[in-house]
Amino acid sequence: MSTQTTWLHEIEDQFGSDIVAIDSDIREKLSKDYYWYSPVLNRLLQGVKAADVVVLPRTEAEVAEVLAFGYAHRIPVTVRGAGTGNYGQAVPLQGGILMDLSRMDEIIEIGPGYARLQCGVKLGVIDRKAREVGQELRIYPSTYVKATVGGFVSGGSGGIGSITYGNLWDGNVLEAVIYTMEEEPQRLVIQGGELFNYIHNYGTTGIMTEVTIPLAPRTEWTQAIAQFPTFEHSMRFGEALARDERILKRLVAPMEWPIPSYFIPFAKVIQEGQAAVMLEFAEETLALVEEHAQAFGGILGHIIEAKNYRKTIGVSDFTWNHTTLWAMKTDETMTYLQAGFQIDRYLEQIELLKAEYGDELFLHFEWVRSGGAVTPTALPVVKFTTEERLYEIIGFCESIGVRIFDPHTWVLDQGGRGEVGSMERKKRVNDPRGLLNPGKIICEL
Repeated sequence: MSTQTTWLHEIEDQFGSDIVAIDSDIREKLSKDYYWYSPVLNRLLQGVKAADVVVLPRTEAEVAEVLAFGYAHRIPVTVRGAGTGNYGQAVPLQGGILMDLSRMDEIIEIGPGYARLQCGVKLGVIDRKAREVGQELRIYPSTYVKATVGGFVSGGSGGIGSITYGNLWDGNVLEAVIYTMEEEPQRLVIQGGELFNYIHNYGTTGIMTEVTIPLAPRTEWTQAIAQFPTFEHSMRFGEALARDERILKRLVAPMEWPIPSYFIPFAKVIQEGQAAVMLEFAEETLALVEEHAQAFGGILGHIIEAKNYRKTIGVSDFTWNHTTLWAMKTDETMTYLQAGFQIDRYLEQIELLKAEYGDELFLHFEWVRSGGAVTPTALPVVKFTTEERLYEIIGFCESIGVRIFDPHTWVLDQGGRGEVGSMERKKRVNDPRGLLNPGKIICEL
């Protein structure tokens, strides 16, 4: 009997069929995420072998037992939320155990200004429950209906709401419970700056079982699509709106034409050839938003009143990486980049990019606050031809001062993350055998 067969029997015997799944269809399905957004990752990861076993713990005690079992048998453990990540975060590169935490979905407490949650609670559920008691999420990704809070914190960065509240690192995680992978896994309660070792780390430094996030007061949100004759007008409008402290907003997302043409559900309300800005703002500020639009030669061409919030398809369903998804539905050769532009040069950088690549690259921005500063971030959609050409475009972006956070790699070191060195040091402490999601940090044991 092989060593692998032995431990597979042991894990099934120890935890039972209610927690352990060895069915090949389940293992194949849960060993994937949305890496197909990237043609590079799709090529590299399509043939990766599925996890040897899936475990679906229901309690922290079971999480700890699985980690102890993996440590004793030297078996890799990869953690998964809803699998909505785009970088292969949840793909088990070395097989082993895939730990699916979706069953740990208890809302432990919603208090004044915070929610304490098990990691498997879906963000859409949290927002709905919070709004029932006069509060709401501060930030969330465009995949919030499916995404879990643990998956977002461990694999995401920002999203709708980041124009006001910043990214995950900007005070949007208050506390996390982390389990180490040792002979006797430790339960760590992490706060403050130490959280940076666990945010957007793909479960490489520990397994997050519980997280506390801040909540904002409930706002009645109006959504709108502003339209402008040129992309420059839309960007200038976006910056002015982003800076206007009188207007509480969740979303300011300018799109170069033809990106708005990809949004089929809005085809009747989007004007041909015009740049569009997807907006979400407090309903009482509608007149101020309209003033800004008019000042830059635009109009609010479509408005969804606050009373219809969440009752119809909203503009946020076409922003962040859902923009890329709509582009890919229209043209399967499309992929994307993640980019940071300079606030004092972004119009110049846009002009240089368009002069170099024309219709090979279409611009989609998200105005956010990063470290408190208004920042033009972008998720351009790119017509993919070859990997060499894609990295030529990346090289040109960097040559003109546009910082690229590479979405075509699963390696944290290569994706533009500044805390990877600190994470790697923390991994040595929390995961001495290097078994947590191996392959996602280069400098491993």
